[in-house]
Amino acid sequence: MDYNLTDDGYYGEFGGAYIPEILYANVEALRQSYLKIIDDPAFKAEFSALLRDYVGRPSPLYFAKRLSERYATRIYLKREDLNHTGSHKINNAIGQILLARRMGKTRIIAETGAGQHGVATATVCALMNMRCIVYMGETDIARQQLNVQKMKMLGVEVRPVSSGNKTLKDACNEAIRDWCCNPSDTHYIIGSTVGPHPYPDMVTRFQSVISAELKQQLAEHTGRDYPDYLVACVGGGSNAAGTFYHYLNDERVKLIGAEAAGLGIDTDQTAATIHRGKRGIIHGSHTLVMQTDDGQIIEPYSISAGLDYPGIGPLHANLAETGRATYMAVTDDEALRAATELTRLEAIIPALESAHALGILRRKAFDPSDVVVITVSGRGDKDMETFINNTATV
Repeated sequence: MDYNLTDDGYYGEFGGAYIPEILYANVEALRQSYLKIIDDPAFKAEFSALLRDYVGRPSPLYFAKRLSERYATRIYLKREDLNHTGSHKINNAIGQILLARRMGKTRIIAETGAGQHGVATATVCALMNMRCIVYMGETDIARQQLNVQKMKMLGVEVRPVSSGNKTLKDACNEAIRDWCCNPSDTHYIIGSTVGPHPYPDMVTRFQSVISAELKQQLAEHTGRDYPDYLVACVGGGSNAAGTFYHYLNDERVKLIGAEAAGLGIDTDQTAATIHRGKRGIIHGSHTLVMQTDDGQIIEPYSISAGLDYPGIGPLHANLAETGRATYMAVTDDEALRAATELTRLEAIIPALESAHALGILRRKAFDPSDVVVITVSGRGDKDMETFINNTATV
């Protein structure tokens, strides 16, 4: 099922593990262990039970009747926003905390941008009684106060990051520095399909519960287990990877990722890595990176705190290069308009990240007979202040 994944963690020419020597033993132990642990029947049983009884899976597949009427096609929403903690991030967080415990780790670190991964990690650490530190950029702390408060209530330490643009990339940098200083007892729960191998594959596998459920749910809704189109937002790429996973080799299914264009891909205020990136290494992975000619990171921008990452998961870089998936760049204004539209038509307030996926509906024409599945990766509670301050006309 792995899409061109090699034993050393490459999707085509993208991936690998470019890490400091002090982390080699940690990452190598993880690489050698993760598949055995994930495939162990006892692990599978515990993971599945928590997803069912704690997270509330399966998340519903909802036929969006009024949205479908507006766009003259059949639109279904995969409701990851209804998960416990409010997004898809909890799927991976539970998987990794169970894995870390089996590997004897006693301390957890994580990075977060929009705060959803931070909340999910804080939640599973509280559940498993493990110490947790979450790194978060000061810019994101200011615009995601609700999630910061949730993390603190759950008992974790939120460490502000003041370097760089004070956003997701900088939080990742600080988490990696922490890991280098505490390699023996610490597991780094990376929240997306980024970082050194095996993280991109491991996170994808934990998130693949999304597409596994879709196959069964689509069969029940439509009489076939595949859609014509799958659509998901892409920052690092975890919800999209999980949405695409079981359909990667099914050419009947067209895959669309929605990047954050910010103020436009032709401006310097964008986070559209696939459109603007060049090959390079970021956070331990060879992938596409927004960078200058001499390799300096270009600070990304998006109104969405979860999408302003200057890289992309290596799976997505490969899917873009091979043409297996199409990636569209959706602007701030388009995302705000899409969020308002979904709220008014279906009474669902999506996260700003998810709104980027919904934004492609005005950009691409679908046939009336098409089955279009859009993953609503998270709910919009955390973004209410942004919505209030940036009204959009439907």
